[in-house]
Amino acid sequence: MDWTQRPVISATGLFTPPETITNEELVASFNAFVERHNAAHADAIAAGEVAALEPSSVEFIEKASGIKARHVVDKASVLDPDTMCPRLPERGNDELSIMAEIGVTAARQALETAGRDPADVDAVLCAASNMQRPYPAMAIEIQHALGIDGFGFDMNVACSSATFGIQTAADYVRAGNARSVLVVSPEITSGHLNWRDRDSHFIFGDVATAVLVEDAAMAPESHWEILGTKLKTVFSNNIRNNFGFLNRAHPESIGGADKLFVQEGRKVFKEVVPMVAAMIVEEAERLGIDPQTLRRLWLHQANAGMNRLIAQRVLGHEASADESPTVLDTYANTSSAGSIIAFHKHSADLVAGDAGLICSFGAGYSAGTVFVRKVA
Repeated sequence: MDWTQRPVISATGLFTPPETITNEELVASFNAFVERHNAAHADAIAAGEVAALEPSSVEFIEKASGIKARHVVDKASVLDPDTMCPRLPERGNDELSIMAEIGVTAARQALETAGRDPADVDAVLCAASNMQRPYPAMAIEIQHALGIDGFGFDMNVACSSATFGIQTAADYVRAGNARSVLVVSPEITSGHLNWRDRDSHFIFGDVATAVLVEDAAMAPESHWEILGTKLKTVFSNNIRNNFGFLNRAHPESIGGADKLFVQEGRKVFKEVVPMVAAMIVEEAERLGIDPQTLRRLWLHQANAGMNRLIAQRVLGHEASADESPTVLDTYANTSSAGSIIAFHKHSADLVAGDAGLICSFGAGYSAGTVFVRKVA
């Protein structure tokens, strides 16, 4: 076993679905649903037996989240007031699944950027918030499609899955159990979102990212040294999804709202912001890094207000768009992929020696930090 291996990020990859839903389109669809619902239940609403649904608005969405649009894998079905969820054709067992397909696309981009052949990769971790099936593991399907001779497994820590995957990959490299590991995060979050819930119908979008974590000795000249990682979980019911195979025992409950994404948004905001900010500062100081000298923060893309407050507490001042870039406005919340998208799109301009932070946080609660430094 070689204990001298040092993990680095060699490259990243990104797949963006071509279809986009703007807030204007989303509001028109949602309000059509609301109008139909209220008309169909007019008598019950007048009698006080059923609460009337409130319409949404572009202003409400942007004020609550900072989101202006999102990419999805099936626009037509999401916007259809009779459907309001993705309707994807079921694929045969001999066909590549859709999660594997978009994951492979992102992974191939990362491999190409690093000049890496799939034969050089030892492992694939599929780290995402919702898997489309329990088994075979999505990671093994991605591994097979790429032609990688090694091992793979799935892991789910909700919106922190990618950073948890990066630490796991880095640990494999440090221990000498792998030299090159792909962390792939295909996030089809449109499938777990309740598009009929006014408080959350605008939150999520679809995407896939990939991060290639390798031993520094085999990495390309330009890469990111992983200075340190830190993971944290604290149990909370404030973000939850109760869907699972055991629901078959109670089929009448499968259509329930709690079988999709549900959250107590204000509680999440109040509890997660100080937890994450303190975690970042404490870990930076443990690593001998002054958090206020971090060149850039690639934060989880869930809510513009949360990111603004976390960045302010870490940097000691209101962060500029350059210091804490956002992709939330065009991608919406893409769960574990959000901070990786921000890193992928807003890291090329940094120079050797610049230090930054990839950070995610979400259901669990869970939070992960990856401190990096640009090399060459």
